[in-house]
Amino acid sequence: MSVDEVADLRQRNRALADEVEGLRAALAARAETDAAVAPADETAFGRAFWRAPARIDATLPDPDPARLDDAEFRNLADHLPILCWLARSDGYLFWYNRRWLDYCGTTQEAMAGWGWQAVHDPAALPRVKAVWAAAIATGEPFEMVFPLRGADGVFRPFLTRIVPLRDATGRVARWFGVNTEIGAQARAEAALRASEGRLRRAQEAGGVGVFTIDIASDTVHGTPNFFRLYGLPEQDRLPVDVIASLVSPDDAGLIARRADRAAGRAARDVAYRIRRADTGAERWIAWRGAFERDGAGRAVRFVGAVRDITDHKAAEGRAEANERELRLITDALPVLIAFIGRDYIYRFANAAYQDWFFRPASEIVGRDVRALLTPANAELRRTYIERALAGEAVLFEAAWPHADGRHRDAEIRYLPRRDAGGAVDGFHVFVQDITDRKEVEATLLSEVTQRTRERDRLWETTNDLMGTAGLDGFLKSVNPAWARMLGWTEAELLGRPFATFIDPDDHAEAAAVVGRLAAGERVAGFVDRVLTRAGDRRVVMWTAVPEPGAGLFYIVGRDLTEQRRAEEQLLQAQKMEAIGQLTGGIAHDFNNLLTGIIGSLELMQTRIRQGRFDAIERYAGAAMASANRAAALTHRLLAFARRQPLAPQPTAANPLIAGMEELLRRTLGERVELALVTAADLWLTLCDPHQLENAVLNLAINARDAMPEGGRLVIETGNARLGDADARLEAGARAGSYVSIRVSDTGTGMSPEVAARAFDPFFTTKPLGQGTGLGLSMIYGFARQSEGHVRIDSEPGRGTAVTLYLPRHRGVAEPESVASDRTVLHRAARGETVLVVEDEPVVRDLIVEVLADLGYTAVRAADARAGLALLRGPGRIDLLISDVGLPGGLDGRQMVDAARPHRPDLKVLFITGYAENATFGTGHLEPGMQMITKPFSVEVLAARVRAMIAGRD
Repeated sequence: MSVDEVADLRQRNRALADEVEGLRAALAARAETDAAVAPADETAFGRAFWRAPARIDATLPDPDPARLDDAEFRNLADHLPILCWLARSDGYLFWYNRRWLDYCGTTQEAMAGWGWQAVHDPAALPRVKAVWAAAIATGEPFEMVFPLRGADGVFRPFLTRIVPLRDATGRVARWFGVNTEIGAQARAEAALRASEGRLRRAQEAGGVGVFTIDIASDTVHGTPNFFRLYGLPEQDRLPVDVIASLVSPDDAGLIARRADRAAGRAARDVAYRIRRADTGAERWIAWRGAFERDGAGRAVRFVGAVRDITDHKAAEGRAEANERELRLITDALPVLIAFIGRDYIYRFANAAYQDWFFRPASEIVGRDVRALLTPANAELRRTYIERALAGEAVLFEAAWPHADGRHRDAEIRYLPRRDAGGAVDGFHVFVQDITDRKEVEATLLSEVTQRTRERDRLWETTNDLMGTAGLDGFLKSVNPAWARMLGWTEAELLGRPFATFIDPDDHAEAAAVVGRLAAGERVAGFVDRVLTRAGDRRVVMWTAVPEPGAGLFYIVGRDLTEQRRAEEQLLQAQKMEAIGQLTGGIAHDFNNLLTGIIGSLELMQTRIRQGRFDAIERYAGAAMASANRAAALTHRLLAFARRQPLAPQPTAANPLIAGMEELLRRTLGERVELALVTAADLWLTLCDPHQLENAVLNLAINARDAMPEGGRLVIETGNARLGDADARLEAGARAGSYVSIRVSDTGTGMSPEVAARAFDPFFTTKPLGQGTGLGLSMIYGFARQSEGHVRIDSEPGRGTAVTLYLPRHRGVAEPESVASDRTVLHRAARGETVLVVEDEPVVRDLIVEVLADLGYTAVRAADARAGLALLRGPGRIDLLISDVGLPGGLDGRQMVDAARPHRPDLKVLFITGYAENATFGTGHLEPGMQMITKPFSVEVLAARVRAMIAGRD
């Protein structure tokens, strides 16, 4: 969908919203007037929905069912731009508006009662019925998205809101529902976000900074990359003079003055040198833009873009030196090389022209190519030259005798050259003597013809692409399937380099395959995209076998286009289903947890106001329990998303699992027999050992739940090597050496359909309330984040086996620390000073208060700039506690790096809640640095601070 279509859709949505608001206001005014004249005529619909839009339900007097036939209400409801309906308190639907019936192509009689189920997606219907039944039972409103089938048979997504209409006693008398189609809006907004994201990424990837100068205020507003190019911190607006002050004095005249800009006079395309504000380094900046003017022609804005061209300027200098070297190289080649402009004039010619044109190159440059050829040859070349100047790479052969009259075959290539704007400004000429090659090809062709005569039938009838190609980049023969599939004629296929028929994005891989074939290697399973004459792309899997010493290879290609499309459609459907499960599960679980937290805090506030403190601790404990469950849920979500902060270290799996044996036996109970089978000489793996323990425990609990009547659970370890063939059988797996941990049970097992979804978030086969559905997804996320993978094997009635593959680590295990039985006092020992840099005021104040209670001198800063100023100051700082993501133009790690020259021995404790904010959180922390994950307890923070200051880190 285009940007204009998106804008039009948004405008129509706003118009629809305005129309609804107008109706709402009109009905509210009408209701107030009617209430003064005849209150009894006010409809339940008007009281409940239009007169109190801020409420999700309303208390009404007993509604009069006869009022549903009121002509005014029916006329209004039938003209609403949305689908709406009414139901009895028990959920029996007894009325739909005309928009609802027209969309579904049905009647009131067909839809009465529970007939609405006929237009619902069967896959979504159980969920809709469950939510509807829950609302009827509790009297609570609800909102959800599900598809409805239209009269054309197409399912479209609708946002549905259902509210109760209550009588004077508070009893639900009716239900009112509205359905709003959201498919087009969702697609448009997603397309707009994707477009804006691609534009932003393209600008950043290209090193482009976009800016706007407001002429009236003479200030500049730019993208983040604009400020980075000048070494300035990102800010909303900046005086233009600040930018001008960075320009080298020698280039200052290239920047327009303010008066010139106000008058609409400024260079629109300039390049100048600057001194970066942060490092002082000299850089070249290219500045390009244009004025925006008002109706009177006055300049109001200057909009443009900048980019760093320092490397380009350096390349220009190198190019001059390279040109001299190029002349030496081209003159040494036996190939005729030249460049001819659009005016047919030679701009360059190498020394080989002496052999081909029998005159030195100095007599060639500056002359018209047509003057050097005979009239017949000039006419022959004219068509090819015109094609080259039109942008086509041209290849042809011609007889070109030696000076003594001996026969010579020449291969002539015309390769178009394009200028910076993409226009063809001439073409390169390459002429090579192929007399010997032609003789060899003739001999080979005769031999191939004799050997393949019996295969002609297969050659003619197969749908696979078959042929021979040369290491010189040209097809030598093709079967009829090429023309049928791609639309190119045989002459076109053989007369142009085969790279021209390959998607440009696949050229690098195709070139690598040709290199392997040149080395004598057989290639199978190579997939690329081939261009058809109509401009389409076909996905083809190739097998190629080289002919040693002949410069040829035989190829067979199979069309996988339709297969790939089916696979992509299936993958997209699976992704969308997983996203739906994820969002629904998160909302459900977090709403439950927030209810516990908010309710407990409200009760604490009430008891404090009442002066009753006896139950405060119980309410605080309930809130803490819900908060801890929320933290655990977040941790599992991060594990599933592969965004949890890990602390990987060399880990020996055997002692780790052996140390869990007692815990596992208590967890499994007496009805489950546990067996540990550990391999001798097991390799080390690099992972977070705590997460590995959690993964093994989760797998054991799942196995226990799958064996309600008891059974046998086996945990095995071993060394495993996966080759390329094995890795291709497992989605996301890579070849290599792994430590395998296999947990198998004799439980109920899973069907192939259930096993395929076992790692999906919030997917669970356990009864409601007995599982979140995040256990296996967390294990999957942990394995992938640790550069491993998970495999599941299951069969109904025969049990399940889950194998965790973690990459082999070739280092040595770290010695285990010996736990102390003594209680450690985490208070300050000598009045140490701790600097706290945290932009969240609540978290910052909490940490400072904890440190103060422990006897530390706590200094606080709200952003990286303020923290860096304190670090560069003279005061004592024994430890820095800093969030990773900070405002002020620097993150926590950059702030520390900037402070290192002033405090080389500074100890740092980073805090983070999201792994992508701590890219150094997986093995890249320097000595003296540690990281702690939000949320954390006061005791953990105090212990970590004391240990780091005391040098026990």
